Amino acid sequence: MPHATKILAVDDREENLTALAAVLDSLPVDVVTVTSGRDALRELLREEFALILLDVVMPDMDGFETAGHIKSRARTRDVPIIFLTAAGSAGDQAFRGYEAGAVDYLTKPFDPWLLRAKVSVFLELHRRDLQVRRQAAVLREAISDGVGEAASDRVLKSLHDGVTLIEDDLAELRAHAAGAAALDRIEGHVAELRATLDTLAEGG
Repeated sequence: MPHATKILAVDDREENLTALAAVLDSLPVDVVTVTSGRDALRELLREEFALILLDVVMPDMDGFETAGHIKSRARTRDVPIIFLTAAGSAGDQAFRGYEAGAVDYLTKPFDPWLLRAKVSVFLELHRRDLQVRRQAAVLREAISDGVGEAASDRVLKSLHDGVTLIEDDLAELRAHAAGAAALDRIEGHVAELRATLDTLAEGG
């Protein structure tokens, strides 16, 4: 699938990774699987991921330590993490997971429907984030090129409509109360873009 949105799944057991990939097969996503925290960090240097599904209990480097490294890097600190925890220790691991920067957690054996639902929300957030970045790039290019007045009006109108749609969709996602940190980040980008558009529309 060319240019597919990517999810990174991290688990030291191959059978768990196979199960995750099978459950997510119906979603428009490319599931990249690795069996250790170190391999996960290497993949994150090479590719951009919409979400990380991270097992807590792994040899050598566990999920908490891996998450700490992910959150300490500027390139990866904003990638949302869902921890995969064992049923018997879900409470303690969930608390530590949130402290480590996780946005959510799932208990093994996980419910396929719940997993797909949670992943779908973060895929949508990632798509909106990309839209905001593209809109911002178009705006910067238009300002840099000093486009003519008529062209400038068309660019501003197109950007204004695009930002309005994104704002409406983000409000709908916010109503589901999922991925609060990711939503806050995207809404901040949208607010900055909206302020710039309003300033330009007013002629200054």
